[in-house]
Amino acid sequence: MIEVGTASWTDRTLLDSGWYPQTADNPEKRLAYYARQFPVVEVDATYYGPPSEQTTKLWAERTPEHFTFNIKAFSLLTGHPTKVSSIYKDLRPETGKKNVYPADLPPQSYEEIWSRFLSALDPLVEAGKLGALLFQFPPWFGIRKSNKEYMLEVAARCKPLRPVFELRNASWFEGPNQEETLDFLRAHRLPFVCVDMPQGHKSSIPPVVAATSDLAVVRFHGHSDKWTSKDIHEKFGYNYSRDELSQWAPRLKELAAETDRVQVFMNNCYTDYAQRNATTLIELLED
Repeated sequence: MIEVGTASWTDRTLLDSGWYPQTADNPEKRLAYYARQFPVVEVDATYYGPPSEQTTKLWAERTPEHFTFNIKAFSLLTGHPTKVSSIYKDLRPETGKKNVYPADLPPQSYEEIWSRFLSALDPLVEAGKLGALLFQFPPWFGIRKSNKEYMLEVAARCKPLRPVFELRNASWFEGPNQEETLDFLRAHRLPFVCVDMPQGHKSSIPPVVAATSDLAVVRFHGHSDKWTSKDIHEKFGYNYSRDELSQWAPRLKELAAETDRVQVFMNNCYTDYAQRNATTLIELLED
C-alpha cells in the first residue's frame, strides 16, 4: 500500500492559491475537501505547539472513515529549541529565555508535557485515524549511543502508538554508519523516514530509500536554492517537475515491495505546489 498526501492543508499561501473551491470557505469544508483528494495528511503545526483534544476530535469528525493523520512531535520532545509561549501555561518555566530545551524544565513538567501531548491524540486513536508520530530530530542529533537510547525511549513512551524517525545529521549515513543505522532501526522495528532534500548543507542527508519495519515514510522537502532561509516559504518553495517525480515512482514501488505500508508526504508547502505534486505522483504510481 502506498498512500500519498501533503504536510499541510491550512497554509496561508495554499488558501490564496485557488486550489480549494470557493465553496470550501471554512476550516471544516477545507479539511473535508482535502480528505476527498488524498487518504492521508501530516500535521506539522503540532511541532510548534501541542494540539488540544478538542482540536483532534474535530479533525476526526470532519474526515471520512479510513482517513489518516500523521502527527509531528512537539519540538520540545525532539530536543529542538522551543518557545516558552508554546508550552502549556501551567507548565512554563520561570525564565527570561524566549526558547528553552528539555533540561530547562523540571523533570515532572517534562513528563507532564509528554503525557498531555499523547493523550490529546486519543480522539484520533478512538476513530482509527491516527497514523504515525513523526519525530524529526535536530541537525546536532548525531550518531551516538545516547541518541540511539533516546530513540528507544521514544518508542517505549509512545507505545502502542507508532513513532517514525527522521534523522537530520549526516553522521548516521557516512560510510559504514549507514548500514549500522539501518540495522539498529530494523533490530528494534523502528520505522525510518526517507527524505528528498537539498544537498550540500549541514542538515543534508542523502535520499536513502529503505524499509526498517512494516511501515516506511518518505518526505519530500524540495530542492530550493534558499534552503538556509529563515522564511519557511523560501525554504520549502519548490515545485517538482513531472520528470523528477517520475524518477521517484519506481523507487517508491520497490520500497512498497519491502514493507506493508508506505506513506509519502509532499512537504514543499508553498502555494499549491505540494497538492499538485502529490496528485501527479499518484498518477505516476497508478500508471
